[in-house]
Amino acid sequence: MILLAALVAAALLLPVPDPVQIRSWVRSAGPAAPLVFLLGHAVVTVAPVPRTVFTLAAGLLFGPFTGVALSLGATTLSAVLAFGLVRGVGREMVAPFLDRGVLQRINARLGTRGWAAVAALRMIPPVPFSALNYCSAVSSISLRHFVAGTALGIVPGSVAVVLLGDALTGTTSPSLLMVSVLCAVVGVAGLVLDARVPSRSNGSLFTLLRWPRG
Repeated sequence: MILLAALVAAALLLPVPDPVQIRSWVRSAGPAAPLVFLLGHAVVTVAPVPRTVFTLAAGLLFGPFTGVALSLGATTLSAVLAFGLVRGVGREMVAPFLDRGVLQRINARLGTRGWAAVAALRMIPPVPFSALNYCSAVSSISLRHFVAGTALGIVPGSVAVVLLGDALTGTTSPSLLMVSVLCAVVGVAGLVLDARVPSRSNGSLFTLLRWPRG
């Protein structure tokens, strides 16, 4: 109780650094800061931890260009680590949890559409990042297709969130915002294309993501 009271008092009395100061502190740490961030982001999000906080922090701490590069690199590395861990160590443990509802249909989709299915699913917010990693690992999709689909599919959302984090410092340029809009348009176009070109046996991703009734 005393410790909690001390923490609350410190939060109320100590000055809170603004986003520009925080970025300045990180830059003063030198090249070690981006490396530590990349590795921490990649390792922590192997577990079912939301990556949005890390993506937002990338923009806040490192700016738009370095932030996007770190976010894309760490996210792809995290996906590969999770994929390899489940496929190589715990595939038999995870597989039973996929034999039901929407996960079963996504699993079938990955086997028939490969990297295109991964890319499109990465662009759909309701599909958790970690869940798709695990589901892909127990499916028949190859690592090469999984990495290609992940690298392509995470771009629109990652760029948008990184730029949002950078905007907290009040330095984001209009041209970078246009890049974010362009990435969002590309993401929507990919989903529309998938909806119009359904798999021969499984339908579009929008059909797959409908939960069964009853």
